[in-house]
This record gives sequence, C-alpha cells and structure tokens, in this order.
Amino acid sequence: MRPLLMFISALFFTQIAVFPAFSQEPHDNDPLQYADLADLSASAPVIVHAIVKEAIKIDPERAPNAPPGTQRFYIIASTNALIRGQGGVGETIRYVIDLPLDDRGRAPKIKKKPFIIFARRPAGSASDDIQLVAKDAQIAWTPSREKRVRSVVRELVARDAAPIITRIASAFHVPGTIIGEGETQIFIETETGSPISITVLKRDGQRKFWAVSLGEIVDEAARAPIRNSLLWYRLACFLPSQLPSASLNNETPANARQARSDYQMVLNDLGSCPRSRLQ
Repeated sequence: MRPLLMFISALFFTQIAVFPAFSQEPHDNDPLQYADLADLSASAPVIVHAIVKEAIKIDPERAPNAPPGTQRFYIIASTNALIRGQGGVGETIRYVIDLPLDDRGRAPKIKKKPFIIFARRPAGSASDDIQLVAKDAQIAWTPSREKRVRSVVRELVARDAAPIITRIASAFHVPGTIIGEGETQIFIETETGSPISITVLKRDGQRKFWAVSLGEIVDEAARAPIRNSLLWYRLACFLPSQLPSASLNNETPANARQARSDYQMVLNDLGSCPRSRLQ
C-alpha cells in the first residue's frame, strides 16, 4: 500500500501549489472566534434569530441549581429567522436562561433585544419550548454574526462536511531515494467512519509541505485547510498535541522520529484554536 500512496501523492503534489493554512482574517473584530461559533452550532439542532418579548424572573427558591451570581429568567421570544432546524419552529419560542448579575446585583436588560439562540428540543416538551445547549448559548445578534453562523451551519450540513475526529489510527514515514526526501502519512479515524489522511512531503530542493484529504485516496483537490473553516476547526481544535505511540508501532526509531517531527510541523501550521467563551 505504501508505494501506491507514495505514487498517488507524489503525482498530485507536483500539480498543485502550496496552499497556506492561514488565509482568512478575524471578522469585524468580533470577540467570538470561529471555534466559539462552531462549538455552539455543532451541538445545536435548532438555531434561531429571535427577539426577546418577555424576560420573567424566576424566584431563587424555584431555581436552587442556578449558578451563584446569576438570575434565572423564563424567556418568551419571537422568531425572526430560522438559521437551523428540521421541522422549523413556531412564531414564539420559550426557554430558560441564567444571566450574570453585575456588581449591583442587577441582571442585564434583554427585553426587545435580538439574539441568536443555540438550542435543542427537550423530549416530550411543547413545540415552542427549547433548551439552550450551553449556559451562554444566547449571543447578541448582529448581521455579521448571523452571516458567520449561517456559513458555519452550511459547512456542518454539507454532504462532504469534515467529520468529528475520534483518534489517530496510524502513521508512518517513508524515506525518499535521495537524502532529505521523504513522505509521512497520518491516518485519522472519525465519528462517521470516513477517514481523514494527512500527507507531508519533502522533495529534494523544495520546501516541505502538506495536505489533508477526506476519504480513502489523496486527490488533486487536497490542500492544507483554510483557517476558520470546518476542516481547519476539526484538526486544529481536536488533534492531540503529539502522535500517539501506538500509531507508530510498526516504524523504525528513525522513521518514527521523522513522523513525529512532520506531525508537529502540521500542528504548527494549523496554529492554535482560540476561543473566547468561558467554558
């Protein structure tokens, strides 16, 4: 299998340019990062642009599990636009949220304000009742944020969407015929069963570069992922910080060292996965 992989990847690497992992700038200085919105969107079957009609305080006695320094509210909101949600939602949605209190013990005023709500439908609940997927799954709405969330959702629901990573299954390095040349292949298992493979290639006299493919075979469209894309998010935010030893069981010490080095190059190129939400 390794000679075939070397041939396929060598063929396509001679035909494409090097694509950087970083090509998108931060969006409008929004403190919410791509990973923040992807975390929320991926866990939310229902995403709604809504305007709060009523924010009804719930007595602390009826909310004993509310976090300290918060006030629990029962929210009634009108639906302005459905961003994600099979079966749709009604004109009105209802949910509960704990809002942080300021130094004076007052909660923020949210009545008549627009928000993006990331939620799920609790089993057996009324059609208008939803449940936030996280304590901060109500974020202030802006046109820019809605555009960004819609972009993330389009990636998530696409037929060829990058799947959730479960583990690195194996990795190996094949030295080239000339000193300094070589190729590293890293195979990643996913939640859907569709594999992800990373190829790192070094040819004599050329800069080392890498690409990632979804599926069994590296194709001509393979490239390093664009920053702030779903594939970048899956890799940069969820790959382990180093290759697991078990993935290199069949490698010589020298080849294992090179595979580890190439893997670190990939992580460095992907960069960090910044988040601004308090987890």
